[in-house]
Amino acid sequence: MYGNRLYAEARGLAAYGPDLLEIHYRAVTYVDRILKGAKPAELAVELPTKFDLVINLKTAQALGLSFPQSVLNQATEIIQ
Repeated sequence: MYGNRLYAEARGLAAYGPDLLEIHYRAVTYVDRILKGAKPAELAVELPTKFDLVINLKTAQALGLSFPQSVLNQATEIIQ
């Protein structure tokens, strides 16, 4: 289990972690606010709100593993 979807896309078995697009978008908004004069120390810490569960079935099959349907139903993406 990896914490970043990129590992599952690169043949890792599975990944569960924050949505990378959302994290990068939030970083850009922070930089924008700082460039417009906000003081970094006064900016609130924001936690991710959207998470991805990516399962690589090709890797699972190569390892002789399977996932329960209940887990597959919750996946954001399933790599065939």
